[in-house]
Amino acid sequence: MKRARQGRGRSAAFALVLALALGGCATPADRKAMTVDKTATVARQHPASVAVTVRGGAETSATTGSNVSDADLKAALEASITETRAFREVVQGRSGDYELTVSVTQLSKPMFGFSFTVEMEAGWTLTRVSDGRQVWRKAITSTHTVSANAAFAGATRLRMAVEGAAKANISQGLAEIGGLAL
Repeated sequence: MKRARQGRGRSAAFALVLALALGGCATPADRKAMTVDKTATVARQHPASVAVTVRGGAETSATTGSNVSDADLKAALEASITETRAFREVVQGRSGDYELTVSVTQLSKPMFGFSFTVEMEAGWTLTRVSDGRQVWRKAITSTHTVSANAAFAGATRLRMAVEGAAKANISQGLAEIGGLAL
């Protein structure tokens, strides 16, 4: 009887260690991995300045897994605007010609699996600062899938899928803005 309990205890301990090794620790999305580079297509580069505001992000925790924080998404968006030259410059505060507000409304993540697909929806709003007129508004949905062979740890695959969905959302949003006649 005592040996049976010891065997079950060892099995449970082994299962716990295996789950931790396969799952890993949750890490937040990386700003650089979410940044769109110069090769992204932006039809029109606007000769105006823009300030960026981001809302609706969430901090990463052990219970929620990898997330995108407001600060990291804002930094990735600002760097993407600079890289693609969607606007002449990015400014802080309300001193720009336009204000771009991106509100994350949904970040759907799987709990477990081999391939992870993350879906992100964000509301994008571009407002002219001089008169407060909203010149463009759109909900943009993006997805990104990371297969099991991309990384051993599930937490790493989840983070990569979150980063990919955020990068795709930024790319789509900037492409839409590039099509505007401001």
